[in-house]
Amino acid sequence: MIKSIRFRNFRALRDVTLPLGRFTLLVGPNGSGKSTAMQAFQFVLGETPKGLHDWISLEADQASEVSVHLTWVEDGDEYVTGAVLRKSSSYIDHSPEADSSGFSAGRLRDFLRSFRIFSFDADAIAASVETSPSPQLGEDGSNLAAVLDALRDSHPERFEALNTELNRWLPEFDRILFETPSKGKKTFLVRTSVGHHRLRARDLSQGVLFALAFLALAYLPEPPSIVCFEEPDRGIHPRLLIDIKDAMYRLAFPENYGEERAPVQVIATTHSPYLLDLYKEHPEQIVIAHKNLNGVHFERLSEKPHLKEILASAPLGDVWFSGILGGVPATP
Repeated sequence: MIKSIRFRNFRALRDVTLPLGRFTLLVGPNGSGKSTAMQAFQFVLGETPKGLHDWISLEADQASEVSVHLTWVEDGDEYVTGAVLRKSSSYIDHSPEADSSGFSAGRLRDFLRSFRIFSFDADAIAASVETSPSPQLGEDGSNLAAVLDALRDSHPERFEALNTELNRWLPEFDRILFETPSKGKKTFLVRTSVGHHRLRARDLSQGVLFALAFLALAYLPEPPSIVCFEEPDRGIHPRLLIDIKDAMYRLAFPENYGEERAPVQVIATTHSPYLLDLYKEHPEQIVIAHKNLNGVHFERLSEKPHLKEILASAPLGDVWFSGILGGVPATP
């Protein structure tokens, strides 16, 4: 698991550390580095064509280095690994080699390479796709039809559980179906609970399509090692947010759902007080991004002084929205 990420001169993040857990909900105003922080894994792997001028903080001296360092925990031992981009724009990887404790840089790279940043798009989700042996869900939700079709064929019990959960989330639907609009193409439909009418993906609402993408991820037998969701509440009715939370928890805490796979490290960003409300009992899972004249810094909600007293008389979302906790746009 990634325990923390330290950024220096990385866009809006001048010198800050982001604490992480199995699940982390990151809240804060626009421009506070929430989305930027999710790009840390790409930077460390060097899987980006950007040079120094694209990454360095505007206020930083152009002689400055851009660096991202991860604190990595494996089998109870801690390591620090990361990357530095120098003025010459050369990329230097500081990942350690395997040592006597059994740590493997290759295993770390494999872990990081499987990460995904998801920001769903309704048109991409609904589009027909080409079939393939091992389809992957795109970061915009594209290829969903192929992923669901493969799940039905390879893991029918998971596909049935997904259908049951779909009906619990959205009782008007009882099943996912498929059709072949042309040779080598696949698309999905949903069937109504009453009358068993078939609705094509392109006729479904944005919220239903986003919910299906979340369910597909939650029921994958081998999901990515690290999953980042940009505003998972977007397009979702507030009443469904508790189900979105459940899908993210199924990824992060599989043992609580009878799953035997390894946990997925989940990071999500939000501006929604309704989603934030659902984590009132887990302040250690919430990180607030503060932005002021001194720049950006991150703080776990659980480290706020007098937190119990602050939260005693109001929902967490209302308290955050009021500005008492910070992490809101500055006012003149």
